[in-house]
Amino acid sequence: MTSMVNDAVEYYHNLLTPDVAEEADFQLRKKLRERNLYFGDRPLCVVLRPYFYSERNWMFLNSGLEKLLEAFNIVHQVCIQDPKHRSYLMLDDYEEQLIPYDKAGVPPWSSSRLDMFYVTDKDVLKCVEYNAETPAGIGYADMLGEVFSELEPFKRFQEKYHTFMMPALDNLADALIDAYLAWGGQRFPQIAIVDWREVPTLTEHEITRQHFERKGLKTILADPRAMEYKDGALWADGFRIDMIYKRVLYSELFATMGIDNPITRAMRDGNVFITNSISAKMLAKKASLAFLSDTENAHFFSADQLAAINTHIPWTRVVKEGKTTYEGKVVDLLPFLSDNRDKFVLKPNDEYGGRGVVLGWEASSDGWEAALKQALIVPHVVQERVEIVQRNFPMWLNGELDISPRYVDADPYVFGGKMVYGIMTRLSPLSLLNVTAGGGSIVPTVLIEKRR
Repeated sequence: MTSMVNDAVEYYHNLLTPDVAEEADFQLRKKLRERNLYFGDRPLCVVLRPYFYSERNWMFLNSGLEKLLEAFNIVHQVCIQDPKHRSYLMLDDYEEQLIPYDKAGVPPWSSSRLDMFYVTDKDVLKCVEYNAETPAGIGYADMLGEVFSELEPFKRFQEKYHTFMMPALDNLADALIDAYLAWGGQRFPQIAIVDWREVPTLTEHEITRQHFERKGLKTILADPRAMEYKDGALWADGFRIDMIYKRVLYSELFATMGIDNPITRAMRDGNVFITNSISAKMLAKKASLAFLSDTENAHFFSADQLAAINTHIPWTRVVKEGKTTYEGKVVDLLPFLSDNRDKFVLKPNDEYGGRGVVLGWEASSDGWEAALKQALIVPHVVQERVEIVQRNFPMWLNGELDISPRYVDADPYVFGGKMVYGIMTRLSPLSLLNVTAGGGSIVPTVLIEKRR
């Protein structure tokens, strides 16, 4: 952290006297309950401090991603145009079958999220995944910002520091409408936020629905199983759907309902706009980072884009037999990984929530070998270990203030594939940071500046 941010953290922690901390914890839990800010039955946040960035931290993050996002967009264009290059991403059959449904000139993603680790005091920013299909957390982050702004320690903190949060639901709504118009929408759209009715993130969907309604957008939550396609329109309980803000995963949708379902038929006929589109799924594949990282693909990118890739994408490769390059040297990939498990992590090409991820430095030798064998059967990538950030956070625990280290990531949101605004910060006592995996929580992210 920068000196200013370090000083701010120390000042905030000093505000947390036992009486103040106990009351803040009570108010936090009360306000989370009132706003239903839970992931399933777990509160989204259990600590008493937001995560702080200086303006310089944010500007470095934002400027560092401009060329990287250009590079991701090039991967999308190259793979849309050429099935040979698309094979690098190891798409499923249904994805190949449905990609032609995408309409040229329409942004495939209205919103996306880069999952990163940001060592602010070293200006090291590494992107380990690109959630380009169904980025969660925008509504949660906005509401958590509101909750913390009402807590007494944060109010006292503002006496010494200017604070600025980045609520992003407005950006999401604007990006959806922009994409709908680019698709050719001819009427003010009615929106369905589509996911299974039993998902633990349903509370966030409701936050988003209410925000859209306040902006004048008629919006419902809809389970795909409750939809029907008739009379040239998609319907849910008598509500005509012009636009789907898709939160259900394509893989789960087609596994449950098959490829010939009401949503697919309406999309095929051009009678509903769906975002993010099926081709956005290409960049959600972990192999998209391998495409960027592999020197064999360097000719697709400009010098500035290559510099961004080399700076912000850790070395990543598809797991397969054969040779590749590592730090400028040719290596036989599988034996090399066997001998250097402490440097690498294995990830399924198409999973989420931390499922199937194997951290080599935490695995046994036998466990790592078994994971490598599995990676040859089910598509995987291997990625070089990056520096993980730890910061101290305060929590009211067992009747006293506990300030303990937690792992921290940095997950900025991207709108229209270009504009970075808002950021989700996840904390975890475990080195695998993921709320879905059960080990983490979310805190609001706040830009700060000392008052003069």
